[in-house]
Parts: sequence; C-alpha cells; structure tokens
Amino acid sequence: MTGAPLSRWTMAYFAAALLSLLAAEALMVAGYGYPSDGLRAPATLVVVHLSAVGWLSLLMCGALFQFIPVLVNRPLAWAGLMLPALLFIVTGLVLLVSGFMAMDSLFDTDAPLLPMGGLLLCAGFAMAAASIGQTLARSWPLPIPSAFVAAGLAGLVVTVALGLVFTQVLGGTSAAPMFAEIAARGVPVHAAAGLGGWLAMCAVGVSYRLFPMFLLSPDPQGLGTRLAFLLSGGAVVTAIVGGLAGLLAGWPVPEVMLVAAIPAAGAAVFYGRDVVSFYRTRRRRELELNMKVAALAFVSLALAVVLPGALAILGRSETAVAASIYMAAFGWLSGLGLAKLYKIVPFMTWLECYGPVLGRAPTPRVQDLLREARAGPWFLLYFASVWAGTAAMALGSATGFSIAAAGTFAATAAIAVHLVRARMLADVDGSSRFPVGSLRPALLYSLAPGGR
Repeated sequence: MTGAPLSRWTMAYFAAALLSLLAAEALMVAGYGYPSDGLRAPATLVVVHLSAVGWLSLLMCGALFQFIPVLVNRPLAWAGLMLPALLFIVTGLVLLVSGFMAMDSLFDTDAPLLPMGGLLLCAGFAMAAASIGQTLARSWPLPIPSAFVAAGLAGLVVTVALGLVFTQVLGGTSAAPMFAEIAARGVPVHAAAGLGGWLAMCAVGVSYRLFPMFLLSPDPQGLGTRLAFLLSGGAVVTAIVGGLAGLLAGWPVPEVMLVAAIPAAGAAVFYGRDVVSFYRTRRRRELELNMKVAALAFVSLALAVVLPGALAILGRSETAVAASIYMAAFGWLSGLGLAKLYKIVPFMTWLECYGPVLGRAPTPRVQDLLREARAGPWFLLYFASVWAGTAAMALGSATGFSIAAAGTFAATAAIAVHLVRARMLADVDGSSRFPVGSLRPALLYSLAPGGR
C-alpha cells in the first residue's frame, strides 16, 4: 500500500457520503420516514436513498477507487471518470430526494425531478462501474476479494437499472405495462440487488483484503472462504434472477427472497468464521480502535441474520424485514464503514503528507494523527444507539426510534469531526507536523505525487 498511488478524489467521496449520512440521521431524529411513515411512503424513500445512495454507495465507490488497485496490483483504469461520476451521482441524488419530497407534498413543482435524478444517477454509477470494472477485467483471473467486488458491481448494475425504471414510472415519463409491473412489485428485487448484491458483496470483498493488512493476519484461503463466496453469490443470483423471473411470471417475489436468505445465512456463517480467524491469527497483538469497533459491526451482522426469524415467529413480518435491514445497513455496513474510515482517512493523509520525506526526516506515526481515547466513546454511543433503534423499531415505537436516532446523529457528527481533525493534522504535535519537504493535505482531494 505504501507504494500505491493515492486516489485523488476519494476524500471528496467520503465527505459527500458523511454529509448524506448526517442528513438521513437528522430526518430520522425528526420522525421523518419509517416507522412514523409506511415502508413505501415518500418520506421513507427519502431517508432510504440518502442512506443507501448518498452514504453507503458513495462510501463504497470512494473506497474502491483507492483499494481496487491494491487488490489487483494494477493502476485504476479510466481514473479521469472519478470526478464526473461523483458530480453526476450527487446531483442525481439531490434531484431524486427532491422528487420524493415533492411526492410528499413538501413543495409543488412541474419539473421531472425523479426521471432526471434517475438518469443522472444511472450515468454517474455507470462511470464508476466502468472504471472499477475495467480495472478488474484487466486482472483476470481474480482472487477471492476481487471476485466479491466483481459480483458487487453486477449487483450495482441491476440496482441502478431497476431504479431507473422506478423513477421513469413514478415520474410519469413511462407508462409501459412491463415497467409499471416492475415498479409495482419489484422493490424487493431492487433492495436485494442494492443491499445484498452491491453493498454487502463489496464490503465483504474489501474487508477480506483490509483486515489481513491492518491486523497483519494471513490472507484468506481454504474451502470456507470459497464457500462464503459461492453461497453469497448464489444468494444474490437467486434473489435477482429468481426475483426478476417472478416479476415476469407472476410468482410471489417475497417467497423468492426467503429462498435466497438461506444461502445468504450460510455465507454469513463462513464469512464470520474467517473474520474470527483474522483476529485470532493476527501478528499485531494490540488492537487499534478501528479494529475493536469493527468487531461490534460484526456483532450487528450476526443480529441482523437472526432477527428476522425471531420477529417472524411473533407474527411481525414487516417489522422483521425493516428491523433486520436497519441493523444490517446501520449496524454492520455503516458501523464497519465508520470504523474503517477512522483508519483509512489518517492512513491516506499520512501517506500523502509524509510519504515524500520518509527516510529523510523524522515523521509522526499514523496513530499520532488520532486521539483514540476521545473517539472511542462516540463509537460506543453509535452502536448502542443503532441497537436501541432496532429494538424500538421491532417494538413499533416511533418515539423510541427517534430518540435512538438522536444518539446515532450525535455520534456520527463527533466521529466526522475526528476525521476532519485527522485530515487536517490537528492532533499532531506542532514541532513535527510539517517537516521540510512534506505536503499540506487539502480537505477534499489528494495532492500527493502520483495521485490518480
């Protein structure tokens, strides 16, 4: 990693992602969206897309632009697409969210906000997928971590394509019977492709590389790792292909999702086994805060796997789906994302600032850019609030959920402040902050030589 070029615009992706997360959490605090509103209500769609597109997808794209070259040991293809992709995605998200708010009667407009937002999002993610996909295509055959990412890109393509259909139907620019049927019954497939195919597969693939690197553990290998990939891939294929077939044939799509959940649960077991192995076989005995926090994210994943069955037994199928998705999205994916940001941001900043003078002048350590004792309680508050919010959602308490969301908002804002301080080297001792020849990092982009 030390010799790898820095992605020029990854920090901008991270900044836009964090702002989207804070906006989604603020709306949840205000009682906007589920559980105060229905699962398909426009208010819920605003929160969902701020979280899934604005936060998780931008976070994933930014991380992949930096780490895909590390995974395959090749430079990023078509790196010039990074900035236009970001601009298209952010603009498309603003239009999409505005369109949902107009549907919620928050303001009146005749502008085709949803169709325009869908087109811009489709263009932006197409650019990102083209750059990452071409990098992977040049590196065939792919190791397991990269194979997870490749499968995730396929999930992204399906997610965006279905989303485009939804925006055209809801925006009134298409009345084709097939598109109308997809819009009416295809939400489970859209959600499965996005959360399970795109986000989960990529998160697993990246973690299979980052965890051994940060823990100094052996790389993943063996039958269990291959089974994790095959089972998760089988679950995604079942959900997407089976779901689309169900739409066309008139089958009940939710039942297809239940079938897909079986291999998904098995994949989670093998993936969890590998994660435990990374911790047990690590050569870095003293765990840094980001790896301690990551363990809480995997506890959240385990809870998300068992939660639907427990709630379904009580006859709360809708609540089971909503609570499980919330736990997976905010407990596992978001919690893991925030934990890794707490390592990646200072690590990239350290490489950018002090890489040019390594071996020629005394430099701080990566850990000197952080104040873990101050940040630790905020991570604990974040996970405690997510778990409390999940419990409130399972119990149907909108007020309890809003109170818990206030905790996630406060924790996320505090963690974001710590990330900005790390980026600006605010916690580095003044006497060693800028040795001769070092670079002063910018907040939103990399100035390092060789940056893409």
